[in-house]
Amino acid sequence: MEITDLLTADAVVANLRATNKKQALQDLSKRAAELTGLHERAIFDVLMERERLGTTGVGNGIAIPHGKLGTLDKLHGLFARLEEAIDFDSIDEQPVDLIFLLLAPESAGADHLKALARVSRLLRDKSVCEKLRGTDNGEALYALLADSSAPRAA
Repeated sequence: MEITDLLTADAVVANLRATNKKQALQDLSKRAAELTGLHERAIFDVLMERERLGTTGVGNGIAIPHGKLGTLDKLHGLFARLEEAIDFDSIDEQPVDLIFLLLAPESAGADHLKALARVSRLLRDKSVCEKLRGTDNGEALYALLADSSAPRAA
């Protein structure tokens, strides 16, 4: 599974303005609703329910909020680079400025976990994150994400 299986160019937000975690998730839910055709509130509720189980702020300025919705037909990703880092209750207590939202159908099973693992591997790469933080152009961000997820020859 590659990032391009989850993410389209129109699912990249170059300069998300949010002052806190709730606002960021609300804004991302609205954008995800536009991409998926689902109701914004349903997406937001699923994300908040997941956050109540434990933060999706994984450290190093990165958050990977995710959830499952029965009405989805496939996995959907949304990437946002925040204008200003925000408190996301991250495990390392550092503010977050890169968010990769992942939504999956209830029936996704292992595919949901594979997608989370793929996103996590990509965003653990410090050089990829530096490049993502170094541009505020949506097309460039998408190109970085798509290129960085391409399989490498051994």
